[in-house]
Amino acid sequence: MRNKYLIRALVGCVVMLIGLVSAFAGDSIYGKVTEVKSADVVILDYGTGQYVIRIVGIDVPKEGAVAIQAKEFVAKLLLGKNARMRLDHRAENGEMVSQLLTADPEIGFKDVGVELVKEGLAQRQQGLDLQFGYKYGELNTAEREAREAKRGLWATAQSK
Repeated sequence: MRNKYLIRALVGCVVMLIGLVSAFAGDSIYGKVTEVKSADVVILDYGTGQYVIRIVGIDVPKEGAVAIQAKEFVAKLLLGKNARMRLDHRAENGEMVSQLLTADPEIGFKDVGVELVKEGLAQRQQGLDLQFGYKYGELNTAEREAREAKRGLWATAQSK
């Protein structure tokens, strides 16, 4: 009888320990965007520190009119405002490669990567058909929508 209670107590402790570890692990951080380095790289201040966030799954032009437009779009959407990052992975250079979501009561919650692609200011990352379409193909849908409407990158490009 005593062994039965001991096993239950041990199992209970293990379950509680697993719950505590997952509660503190976290893959989402809330903070304020203090700098927009480029359309796909921002600085997120989370109160006790800062992270360099690179938006996962998108390719943004590095120069030219669309690159300037894309950076201005992100700055208008995020600079000085609250945002939430959902970590995908950490790059070798220390950047947090993440989904980045607006957290503004006026505009609601929007995925910045999807919004960039939808406006034609970025395209989804190509190659190896990884998870870059997101769980429900949001990036694929946004890119198809931008191509059909001939927005941004697709204004003069031929549809593939």
